[in-house]
Amino acid sequence: MDLATLIGLLGAFTFVIMAMMNGGDPGVFINIPSVLIVVCGSLFVVMMKFNIGQFLGAVKIAAKAFMFKIDKPEELIEQAVVMADSARKGGFLALEEAEIDNSFMQKAVDLLVDGHDASVVRQALSKDIGLTIERHQNGSSIFRALADVAPAMGMIGTLIGLVAMLNNMDDPKSIGPAMAVALLTTLYGAIIANMVAAPIADKLELRMGEEMLNRRLIMDAVLSIQDGQNPRVIEGFLKNYLAEKKRQVSTTDE
Repeated sequence: MDLATLIGLLGAFTFVIMAMMNGGDPGVFINIPSVLIVVCGSLFVVMMKFNIGQFLGAVKIAAKAFMFKIDKPEELIEQAVVMADSARKGGFLALEEAEIDNSFMQKAVDLLVDGHDASVVRQALSKDIGLTIERHQNGSSIFRALADVAPAMGMIGTLIGLVAMLNNMDDPKSIGPAMAVALLTTLYGAIIANMVAAPIADKLELRMGEEMLNRRLIMDAVLSIQDGQNPRVIEGFLKNYLAEKKRQVSTTDE
């Protein structure tokens, strides 16, 4: 569970709702036609930009902003050093007995054990990384599109409300409530864009960056093992993927 995403989302909505309640009856901020225009309208417009599979998969993709498990780079480096030592002592076939939880690392090790050339290994892993980036970008782009569309749909709803209000100018008492309803669509659009869609898109892009860093680390580790480099040299090389303060502790000494 990503506490930052959950706490941020709940905290933002809590303060907005508190502000609404402080202004009097919170019921005035609820208007079904406005919800339909902004929420349903935005979803259908976004659907036009993607295929059905991508659109329906958005919910599953959004879950990664809240529930996402990724290996720590330090642990991957430690495992790579251990595998390098095993390969140095028993050859690449010794890696068949290694317990590997990371699916991408397992794929890389399988290519190594099967005896493929370094160019083939690099090409296969690079292709996997490229396709993974594409999938992540498709996911985040759905929510980025929703963040762009929702405010526009809110403005459309506001214009619809203003037209209806101007059509009833002969009744001064209806102008205030009608204006309030017209502005609600702008409010809904701003909330969806800035409190839901854009933050989720940003978090998905952050997740993509973390996963890509790990995969590039694994690819460099496996290619270094295939090249027969010293485990200590591999460790020092892979530590470039870590923040400066995390490079001081030797993973083989932990």
